[in-house]
Amino acid sequence: ATPEAWQKNKTLVLDFYNQRRKQVLEKQPNDGHLACVELENYFDVDIITQNIDDLHERAGSQKVLHLHGEIRKAQSSLNPNLTYEMDGWEIKLGDKCELGSQLRPHVVWFGEPVPKMDEAINIIVKADILVVVGTSLQVYPAAGLLNYCPNSCKVFLIDPNGLDTSTFYKSIEHIKEKAGVGLPRLSKTLIENFA
Repeated sequence: ATPEAWQKNKTLVLDFYNQRRKQVLEKQPNDGHLACVELENYFDVDIITQNIDDLHERAGSQKVLHLHGEIRKAQSSLNPNLTYEMDGWEIKLGDKCELGSQLRPHVVWFGEPVPKMDEAINIIVKADILVVVGTSLQVYPAAGLLNYCPNSCKVFLIDPNGLDTSTFYKSIEHIKEKAGVGLPRLSKTLIENFA
């Protein structure tokens, strides 16, 4: 998952992501994804995800920002702005973009910039409620998004692990559940109390 690995062994990297893509196609959205869709019936919901799968979209979410790219897309190895929807699960060595360069997975590799950070910050600074799901709060720059929410923003963290939230200036209500349990529970509470 690095540009260096890509340069060293494109076949290995393509196979790794082809297998991940195949796994994604075999999965279905869980109750957490469906709870996000339910919230859209009552609130203006923007989803910012570090996940590269398309489960939010398949569940029916309308506004999904993928910080680290999308596994179901390919991109030019010369110009990351040239992206292509994929029908199947494979990118093969020799599959090329319109510029003639090898297609690669449309994902942000370690060491690459996260091009959608500014867009994510613009969403966060307007948030009234922020729900953070399934993260260690250790992966930056995404973990730093918490620091951009307004003082008036109510912040919920859904993660089954005991996480240290003391490094963030915001008060965070921690729901110690997996996403598939915690999101439906929080969704019900938000609809009852804020809709």
